[in-house]
Amino acid sequence: MSSAPILSAVPAAAVLPRHVAIIMDGNGRWAKARHLPRAAGHKAGVEAVRAVTRAARAMGIEALTLYAFSSENWRRPAEEIGDLMGLLKFFIRNDLAELVRENVRLRVLGDYRRFAPDVVALVDDGLARTAGNTGPILAIALNYGAQAELAAAARRLAERLPPERIDEAAIEAELETRELPPLDLLIRTSGEQRLSNFLLWQAAYAELLFVDTLWPDFGAAELAQAVAVFGGRQRRYGGL
Repeated sequence: MSSAPILSAVPAAAVLPRHVAIIMDGNGRWAKARHLPRAAGHKAGVEAVRAVTRAARAMGIEALTLYAFSSENWRRPAEEIGDLMGLLKFFIRNDLAELVRENVRLRVLGDYRRFAPDVVALVDDGLARTAGNTGPILAIALNYGAQAELAAAARRLAERLPPERIDEAAIEAELETRELPPLDLLIRTSGEQRLSNFLLWQAAYAELLFVDTLWPDFGAAELAQAVAVFGGRQRRYGGL
C-alpha cells in the first residue's frame, strides 16, 4: 500500500495528537482465525508495529508509546513468552538502524531488566544508540504496569518530601513518561474496552478509542483514521 492515500486520509489542517499510545491486542485471535499458531500472530504483529511507527513519523506525531509486554504477561506459557522475546530481539536487530537514521529517540517504560541478559543487552544498545537523537519518540512498554509505576513514584516521593508538598506535578515528574508529551490519544485494538493497567495516570484526560481491528490488521490507514477521529473530538478538560 502506498503512503500517499494513507496520509491524505488526514486533512492538512487536522489537529494532530502529540502523543499516541496503543494497546496492541488481538495477535492470538488473528492467528486462530487463520488456523495458525499464536506465534504467527505475534510475528504479524511485529509487521504492524513497523507500519504504524513509520506512519506516525510521517504524520508528525511527536511520541508513540506501544504496550509490548505487561507485568501481567509473565502469566502466559513460557513458550509464548519466549516467542515474544524472540520477536522483540528481531525488531531491535532489524529496525534499530532505521530508528537511528530517522532521528528517533527510543525509550522504554517498565522494568525490562527482568528479561534475559541478551534481551537486556539489545535494549540497552538501542537506548544508547538513539540517546543523542532529537526527533520523535518511540516508547516501548516492557514489563510495565501502571499501578506499579504509581506505587514506585509514591515511595520515592515519600522518602524526599513531606505530604503537603506531594501534588500532581510532583507525581508526574516521577513517572516513566516524564520525558514524553502529555498523552492525547489512547487506542486499543481487537474490540476489548479496558486499559489493562496501562498509563492509568497519563490517560486521565486522554481521548480513548477502542477499535475492532485486530492488531496485525492495524496499519497506517487505521492510524490515520484514528487520528481523524481524534481531530473531530472536543476536549473540555472538565470545562464547558
